[in-house]
Amino acid sequence: MAGLFAVVWLAGCAGLPEGVLIPLETDVPGTTQVPILVATTRAPSADPGILYSGERGPAIDLNEIVVSIPPEENRTVGEVQWPKKLPPDPSRDFAALSVKTIPDVRAAEAWFLKHRTPNRRLLIFVHGFNNRYEDAVFRFAQIAHDSRMEATPLLFTWPSRGSLFAYGYDKESTNYSRSALELVLKTAVQNPAVDEITVLAHSMGTWLTVEALRQMAIRDGGVPSKIENVILASPDLDVDVFRQQLADMGPKHPKFTVFVSRDDQALRVSRRISGNVDRLGAIDINDPQYRALLEREGIVVLDLSALRVGDRLNHSKFAESPEVVRLLGARLIAGQTVTDQDIGLGERLGAAAMDVTNTVGSAAGLAVSVPIAIIDPATRDSLDDQADQLGRHLGNAVTGLVPVGTSGARRCDPRRQDCATAR
Repeated sequence: MAGLFAVVWLAGCAGLPEGVLIPLETDVPGTTQVPILVATTRAPSADPGILYSGERGPAIDLNEIVVSIPPEENRTVGEVQWPKKLPPDPSRDFAALSVKTIPDVRAAEAWFLKHRTPNRRLLIFVHGFNNRYEDAVFRFAQIAHDSRMEATPLLFTWPSRGSLFAYGYDKESTNYSRSALELVLKTAVQNPAVDEITVLAHSMGTWLTVEALRQMAIRDGGVPSKIENVILASPDLDVDVFRQQLADMGPKHPKFTVFVSRDDQALRVSRRISGNVDRLGAIDINDPQYRALLEREGIVVLDLSALRVGDRLNHSKFAESPEVVRLLGARLIAGQTVTDQDIGLGERLGAAAMDVTNTVGSAAGLAVSVPIAIIDPATRDSLDDQADQLGRHLGNAVTGLVPVGTSGARRCDPRRQDCATAR
């Protein structure tokens, strides 16, 4: 147990600077500006470089922050480049260009009209445990920029103290913020300028997100249809509780996509301090019990266990892997499937090619044979055809996405001559 905490402690001691949100006077050519609407339940800070503390505020505050991203030649996709000294150098560092107060909902709606994309989609990001205000702002700016998403960004940031020793406080702060997030979601749903809403939540923020949706469903008889997609990245959710939360939502709930990784060290610690119950973000997708739950609820799972990124905790792969963060923008935020045949065969994720044996009948076998394994109940019936096509066109080497059916048994296509012998 002590060893696990040591791993988390060492990985968290990055010595990030404070006070980085004082706006710069000038911009640098070649940088990219990312405007973000922020809704927060944090208490304001008297320090203009911090803006909001980790303490709990009495109401929802709204503001806009414009973040400067360094030129492409000076950065790596997936990285948040923190300044080593202040003021930051925009040619190499993330920096705040402007900070403006949004006085009320009407002003927030005007902001959305100014920044909305042609598809009128809103992406709401809910950060995780151990995040300061500026951590959440810079991470979301990185995701929005690197994913090349077609959506207007709204950050919901809750009172995290940004300390590894404040796990209990942070968890209670998510509970404190449930009704506030529900109100933000309802306000967005009621805005006629918003057509579609996707919620992307990370780590402990997934608890806050699912609880707010559950509360909304109980109060209103279901989750509004405008909230189409919910993406849970490394969810710090008790699997048993998640099952009950889904049941409480009823059949009218959004489409869920979940990123998991069995080597997530942060969730390993969370499991130990939470009664040794599996966390949703670290499940084994080959476990029949979990596969049955995913199939029943129509949940799509992307298993990133085989991916390697710079995060020593393996807790932020969804944002730090260049291929995955671009997949977020190209497909998942828009609610599109990533397991159609054209995606499985045509889009490569850049991970090392791995051998696929000629025995393609076992879905579980395929799951461990590719860099990113996917469970999508909606496309399980096409597993055999896609696997056969992989064998014909790519031989035994494959790089990319392969859909993983939710049953280990091979399904028989009556159009095939060998159907009578298939089991």
